[in-house]
Order: sequence, then structure tokens, then C-alpha cells
Amino acid sequence: MNDPTPTPEVDQTSDALRRAAQVMHDVRDRCVWTQGIDHRALVPYLIEESHEVIEAVESGTRAELREELGDLLWQVLFHAEIASRASDEPFDIDDVAADLADKMVRRHPHVFADAVATTPEEVLVHWNAAKAAEKRERRSVLDGVPRSMPSLALAQKLLGRAASVGAPATQDRPLEMTSEADLGDALLALVVHAREQGWDAERALRGRLRDLEADIRDAESPGAG
Repeated sequence: MNDPTPTPEVDQTSDALRRAAQVMHDVRDRCVWTQGIDHRALVPYLIEESHEVIEAVESGTRAELREELGDLLWQVLFHAEIASRASDEPFDIDDVAADLADKMVRRHPHVFADAVATTPEEVLVHWNAAKAAEKRERRSVLDGVPRSMPSLALAQKLLGRAASVGAPATQDRPLEMTSEADLGDALLALVVHAREQGWDAERALRGRLRDLEADIRDAESPGAG
């Protein structure tokens, strides 16, 4: 019996991506600086290139975005090339791409199977259900949240997780805000105030987020509520 689930069509003309992977392979073979880099040493470059993509999206030209996306792709190719030469559980860019394609097929059953999703909210339901099935070993909504995220992004992520388990996270809103521009002004004003007081705004928010994590774990514990 044939599998009813279609697979994404593969562009047989994607020679440019294969060439980029080969260039990375050759650079790793012949460049003494590149040969001395491992995954950990590469992290700062990955962060920098990610921010440059964001800047290109927010205020750059199409040409700049194209270039910065290429630089970010180079980081992915770099990590995969390093991993391909590891003595312990090696993998290469083909393994990364294959895993990604398989995961995206699973998480889009409304595209590749017979599920139905006519709204973004319904798409999110399918996505979360597929992700939960993949991550059965997780015991907390906090599992999988990278703590190295910038504090504001981490705060937004943790507030979403808190809401999902009913953890108290509502704070008084000191200012009336009706737009993202107002929000930006309020955040900048808070940082100005912190600086005047000699406080570290980043450290202050991360400290509060640790408290929020504790509240989430309390809400998840048996007998909570």
C-alpha cells in the first residue's frame, strides 16, 4: 500500500547550495584559521550574523538582506562541517537538511497529510501537537527554552509558558501605551532610570525571570491550584 503522505518536491537544480557546502568543506581543509574553530568558538559569530540579518530585515535593502542571509547560511554550513569530522556521533549538512525536512513535514499535516487548518490558530494547534509528540521526554513547559536568549525575548517566551500553566505573571502597567512606539519609549525610559540609579537593567530583568521560572514550576507541581 502506498504511503498517502506526499513528500515535498526537491529542486534538482539546487547546485548553488551544494557548491556552498563544497566551498565550506574546502575552506575547512585548507584554511588554518578555520581549522582551529570549534562549535563553541563559532557561537559569537553566529550571534553576530543573526543580528545582522535582523538589522537587514528591519532597516536594510533587499541586497543587504540577501547578503546577510548568505552569511547566516555560512554559519550553518560551518557548524555542519565541524560536526561531520567529529569522532563522536558525526553528522553533515545533508543530515541536517534531511532532519529539517522530515520535521517540517510532520509539523504541517495540513499541507502534507489530511489534516485541515483554515486559520493561523488551527495551524498552531497542529504544530504544537506534533511538537509535543516529538518531545515526549519533556516534563516542564520550561524544557527547551534557551536561557541564553536576550532577556526581553526570554521574558516574552516565559510569559507565554506561564500563561499555558496558569502561573501568575501579571504585573501592574505603569504607563498607558497604545503602540509599539509607546512601548519602546517606556522601555527606554526604564533603562534610563536604571542607569541613573546605578542598576543593571539586564541583570534586573533576568533576576525577575528566575522568579517567574520558579512560579511556573510551582504551578506545574502536583496539587498546584
